[in-house]
Parts: sequence; C-alpha cells; structure tokens
Amino acid sequence: MRVGQISSHVIRYADTNDHGNLRQTVLVRVETVDGVVGWGEGIAMWPEACWATKTLIDTGFGPLLKDAGEISITTAWEKMRAHAWWYGEGGIACFAYSALDMALWDIEGKLRGKPLYELLGGKAHESLPAYSSSHVNKATRALCVEEIVGYQAEGYRGAKLGFGKRGLSNIGQDPDNDVAFVRELREALGPEFEIIVDVGNGVKWDRETGIATTRRMAEYDIGWIEAPFYPTRIDDYRALKAALPEMPIGTGEREFTVTGYQRLIETGTVDVLGVDPSRAEGVTGFSKIDALCGAAGITINAHAWSTAILSAASLHLSLCSPNARLFEFKPIPVVVQADLVDEPIRQRDGRAYAPTRPGLGIEVDEAVVKALSLG
Repeated sequence: MRVGQISSHVIRYADTNDHGNLRQTVLVRVETVDGVVGWGEGIAMWPEACWATKTLIDTGFGPLLKDAGEISITTAWEKMRAHAWWYGEGGIACFAYSALDMALWDIEGKLRGKPLYELLGGKAHESLPAYSSSHVNKATRALCVEEIVGYQAEGYRGAKLGFGKRGLSNIGQDPDNDVAFVRELREALGPEFEIIVDVGNGVKWDRETGIATTRRMAEYDIGWIEAPFYPTRIDDYRALKAALPEMPIGTGEREFTVTGYQRLIETGTVDVLGVDPSRAEGVTGFSKIDALCGAAGITINAHAWSTAILSAASLHLSLCSPNARLFEFKPIPVVVQADLVDEPIRQRDGRAYAPTRPGLGIEVDEAVVKALSLG
C-alpha cells in the first residue's frame, strides 16, 4: 500500500459506563493514494497525553509513512518503532503508532477483500463468551448487585467488575465490604456466572491486605483477580502467587510493548495478560504478544473499553487467539460504540462474533467523529 493522507482527531465523550465521566481518546484516519480508508485508535485518555499522541502522529509518524512510498504493514511497524528509538520504547509513542498500525490493517483487509481475522490466519473460535465489563459505582451494595443481575438477564455469561472507581459506591475502600459484595454477587448470580475482580489503580492494597482479601474472595469462586497491586510491585505479585497458587492473577493492561510483556511473563507472576491493541504496539504488537502467551501457557484478554474501532480490532484478535477465552463489552450504550459506526458491535445470545466485512468490518461515521472532535 501507499499512504496518501493521515488525519488524527482528539475526541471527547461522556461515558455512562464511567459514571458520566468525560473520556478522551485519539482516532486516526489513514487514506491510501488510491482512496482506501482505514481507522485506528490510540487510547491515550488523559488530555495532555491525547494531544501529545496527536502531535506525534501529525508531525512524526504520519510524515514517515507518507514519505515511505509503497510499504507493507510489517515494514511500517518496524519503521515506526525505529523512529521512536529516543523517546520510546513505550509511553506516548506507542499510542501513536498503535493507532496507525491498526488503521493499516484495516486498509489491508479492504485492499484484499478480507476481514481482519482472515488476515491474521483465521479464527480459533467462531465466537467467545460475552462478559459485561463495568465499574462498580452505585450507591449501595444491593444496587450494585442488582445491576450485574440485570446484565446476566441480558445474556452476558460473566462480568468483570472494576473496584474503586468514580461514582457513589464505596466498593474498593474496605476489604470486609468488598468481600461481602462478592459473596452477595455469587448468591444472586448462581454458580455458573463468572465473576472477575479488577482491583485497579483506585484501590491501594498492601501485600498483606491483598493476599488476605484475595483469599477470602476466592471462597466465592472468582475467575481471576486483576491488578491487585501496582504493576511494578513484582515482589508483591510473587508473594500472592506463592500464597494462593491456584488463584489466577491478571495484569498487564498498563504495559506498552512486546518486550515489556515478555519481561512480565518472565516474572512468573501472571496467568492472564490484559493487552490493548490501541496502546500495545497495535494489531501487530498484540499478535506478537499473543504468541508469547501461547508459548508460556498464559491467557490473553483483550482490552476493548473505548470506541467501536478498538472493540472491532480487539474482537478480531481475540477470536484468532487460542489463548483467549472471553470478550468484554461496555454494557451501557455510549456514543462511541452505538453511533460511531454503522453496525455497532454487540453481544448476541451471550456470545461475541466478529464483523465479517473487510478489514475491521466497520464503517466509521465521520460526522460523529467531527461532532466529538476537539481538534
């Protein structure tokens, strides 16, 4: 392919899944000299990070690709990584070239008339169980439980629950209360519905609290415990794994690079790697990380908590991976999922199915991009 035009857009939207918080991300539109358009996303989120990502696309990686002439995705990925040798590896650069890599894969699929999953070697799963991925933010435990029971009634097969988030809930502030919540969830949902606890950055467990609370939650058959400690506290992760060897531990959502994930795997502390193709070196990076997971016997779990562009890429990648076992959805409709594309990606009968049209399989409504764009 030969890249002709590249435009990047910082967009902002209110997300009811995040208690109405205004979230930001960066979308990129790449058009070949022959007029084929692809879209990608760099999930920088923080305003200053979004604008820095846009700057890198507009003044660095974008001109690099346009000046390259005829170029393959592999060569483009390698050129972008090499270009960022001083201010990478990792960080803002990864948001920028992840978005561009995603857009190039979208274009490649359209040029060849194939959906992304075919370009990646074909599906390992026809579908995956659909899980609601939500923040626990209602005023009482009873209301929080009621919300997840509602998602179960909609057909979701499991739920990942973010603790310590924005909103009215005190879940994540007191371990006794947190364990009581998990117990009440299990009683209300029954034994077949999987519960995944995402501790996240809003909860500050020390080592002893993390081990003790996870042990108590394990009594209610949680699928895994995610991000119980800050990512760099590897000794705490090792201690948790030693204390509770049967409890799967998830982490990795804040990692950036293939080599970073390799180092994380080598710690021996992780069972489920959270990987976001809009920050972890794109579709190309995700595929390489997936291969590492396969070699290590680790589950890969695609992050898709942003726009439908990211959801499409993550879903194709997940269905192609023998190491994936579920797919997460934002359960409450939001503009960047419901209105941004012509055919929103939704669960059907508790399952996640890939779009079948070429590339990412979505058509972006550029009027919606314009309406949400800050520049």
